Order: sequence, then C-alpha cells, then structure tokens
Amino acid sequence: MEENVKKQIVNRLRSISGHVQGIERMIESDVYCIDVIKQVLAVQSALTKVSNLVLENHLQTCVTAAIRGQDPEQQGRVIDEIVDVFEMSRKV
Repeated sequence: MEENVKKQIVNRLRSISGHVQGIERMIESDVYCIDVIKQVLAVQSALTKVSNLVLENHLQTCVTAAIRGQDPEQQGRVIDEIVDVFEMSRKV
C-alpha cells in the first residue's frame, strides 16, 4: 500500500474509532435514539470512504501490476477477487 494512502486510512480509522466510542457513550447516557442512529450512519459512511480508499489503492497498485504482468493465473486471480468484493458488497 502506498505510504500516503496508508497514512490517510490510519487517520480516518482513528477518527472512526473515536466516533464509535462516542456512540457508546451516547448509548450509556440514554441519548435520543435518532441522534444515535445519525452517528451510526456517519460512521458507516466514514467506513465506506475507507473501503473506497483501499479499493482505489488496490486497483492502482496490485491489480494494475497483475494485469500488466505476464502471468495469466495472477491476472485471473485479481479479477476474481474484485468480482468477489463487489458480490460481497451487494449482500450488505
């Protein structure tokens, strides 16, 4: 993974972790349910952004290298992995 992307992702994950801890405190403090749901939705959106950053980096590095390479097995493997990820995302 590219170092600048890794740093972005780690920073986002730390922020998400703080938000999740905040949601936990909200639950413990009996905060209004809709306010909790809004925070959960914000965390889900932030996680989606992290996933997109990881996917973009993967496409630009690992997948690109495999497709440009000469190994048909590796080319097929990375394509299958991408298809699997999109199939998983439809189930969520």
